[in-house]
Amino acid sequence: MRVQSSKPVLVGVTGGIGAGKSVVCKIFECLGVPVYYADDRAKWLMNQDAVLRSKIIKAFGEKSYNGKQLDRSFMSQHVFSNPEKLQALNQLVHPAVAMDNNIWQQKNAGHVLLVKEAALLYETGTYKQLDHTLVVAADLATRMSRVLKRDPQRTEAEVLQIIDKQMPQEDKIKRADFVIINDDDHALIDQVYEFLKMIKVDLRVA
Repeated sequence: MRVQSSKPVLVGVTGGIGAGKSVVCKIFECLGVPVYYADDRAKWLMNQDAVLRSKIIKAFGEKSYNGKQLDRSFMSQHVFSNPEKLQALNQLVHPAVAMDNNIWQQKNAGHVLLVKEAALLYETGTYKQLDHTLVVAADLATRMSRVLKRDPQRTEAEVLQIIDKQMPQEDKIKRADFVIINDDDHALIDQVYEFLKMIKVDLRVA
């Protein structure tokens, strides 16, 4: 956790696949809180940032792009499934995302609270730049059901493979300042307000 010197308060939201990070972030957005979706921005930057695109082509060849669009089929075959190559890609993408996030924070500096949603919040060390981290959690069966419904092209085995590659949910929970349980028994909005109370942020008077 960084030492806070000024507003806005920076909050990181993370969780494993199917936990429901985006749903929680939408609640924050409904409360007027700007949300930076790091994974979505990473995809956008790989397609739109000419400098990043040239670095990826230099590292992985011309076939990594189909025109100006990242060839996800090629990358899935040759990079995403190879830990060493994936690490090399992340070393190109993460600095670009960090710079983009800094610009976004500066543009939204007038807000009392900013949220960054990222799947690899702890793995990349990004959490050190934030005031608080919030983990969205759900049981494995619920997460599986959500992903298979959302991504019908995936098989159960493929989803389990993705989960196995991610930091275990239990480890994320141990690192978190606050945990939101996203199931059918716990009201999400109440938990978000409980978190805001904990960090002493009242958006109703912001």
